[in-house]
Amino acid sequence: MIDVELLKNIDVFLTTLFDSIGLWAPILSSLLILVESILPIMPLAVFITINFYYFGTISGFLLSWILTCIGCYISFLIFRNKIKFWFDSKIVKNNEGKLTKLMIIVNNLRFEQLVLLLALPFTPAFVINIVAGVSSMSNKKFICSLLLGKIFLVFFWGFIGTTFLESLTEPIKFLQIILLCAVAFIISKVINKKFNID
Repeated sequence: MIDVELLKNIDVFLTTLFDSIGLWAPILSSLLILVESILPIMPLAVFITINFYYFGTISGFLLSWILTCIGCYISFLIFRNKIKFWFDSKIVKNNEGKLTKLMIIVNNLRFEQLVLLLALPFTPAFVINIVAGVSSMSNKKFICSLLLGKIFLVFFWGFIGTTFLESLTEPIKFLQIILLCAVAFIISKVINKKFNID
């Protein structure tokens, strides 16, 4: 049985915390979204939620989507311009195993398949950025896939985050969150297994 009073207290605490940080909260979360897309060591969902909370659905989405795409593209460019030559000459040339097969799969990904991979919430986006960067995939294909795929991803985490805040006072919404996360997780795992990303 969920303690409704406890959930209300948590809701008040989070609202007060966000409000006390003021304008620094969305500024910081926006910078962290950019950094997280390059170095995946922080919870992207939390930063997207803060932007949705402060700026509203449309502005929060646009800000989070633009910064996520910029961060992922920077990561892609780093590996394309700084690592690819070394990777091709030292790793791929001397490796005939799983790595070579993975590169063949990535190079042969259709546009819609790449969009799907980038859109799934539980797919390791940083890995996709790296592999795409050292592959022979065109910049245009990666950018277009990125711009489309991240639309769903940002909306997903924004919805989950804001619904979670609402569910602190309406516990029934936990079921919606759990169901949506479960479906997204299962789809992500199936796709990851198919393309050997994990």
